[in-house]
Amino acid sequence: MLVCVPDVLSKADVSDFRRIMDAAEWEDGRSTAGAQSALVKKNEQLPPNSDVARALGNRVLSALAANPSFISAAIPLHIFPPLFNRYGGGHHFGIHVDNAIRGDHLTGMRIRTDLSVTLFLCEPDEYDGGELIVEDYYGSHEVKLPAGHLVLYPATSLHMVTPVTRGQRVASFFWLQSMVRDSHARSMIYDLDNTIQVLVERLGREDPETVKLTGIYHNLIRYWAEV
Repeated sequence: MLVCVPDVLSKADVSDFRRIMDAAEWEDGRSTAGAQSALVKKNEQLPPNSDVARALGNRVLSALAANPSFISAAIPLHIFPPLFNRYGGGHHFGIHVDNAIRGDHLTGMRIRTDLSVTLFLCEPDEYDGGELIVEDYYGSHEVKLPAGHLVLYPATSLHMVTPVTRGQRVASFFWLQSMVRDSHARSMIYDLDNTIQVLVERLGREDPETVKLTGIYHNLIRYWAEV
């Protein structure tokens, strides 16, 4: 399941992020890549343990916690501290799959990477190329979202970032472990939640059938959740 979530960060937040990031020191992006990924990765990133990356990452986490659409799609248990990357002319990230386990040196957190996340921090017209390509059972999906929007996709997917030929592509990227490990179960829960929200708008939250469906939604999470 690939899900796009709009307006996680406001345009003002994005502008502030970019101002802070432009003044920061960057390093070779391969420092956080696995052995296979390092062979096909060419970009820059904020040092993961830097004060700037941690402060901006905490702001991203606060925004995610306040976003119902993200919570509905991800059902997050643990979210890896967000990282930040930058692709300039000629930078790219070849086809790869993300590591199954990610560990954070500062906090000691270790998570199973169920979902990968890219939060775009620049507008599509600021750069050429740089599309995120995600492959799943139904083919290849090209993603290039407005600043402040994010995309969630299975960490098991083969994916890549095409070469940037003009401008800079700036984003935050991270992973999360969901309470619902099975991707098909998580997809059904997400579809059910979206249906309930439509019915709430049409019939009201106190409609008996809406209440019943809401109970089914929570009971399915109880059945599948790992905490």
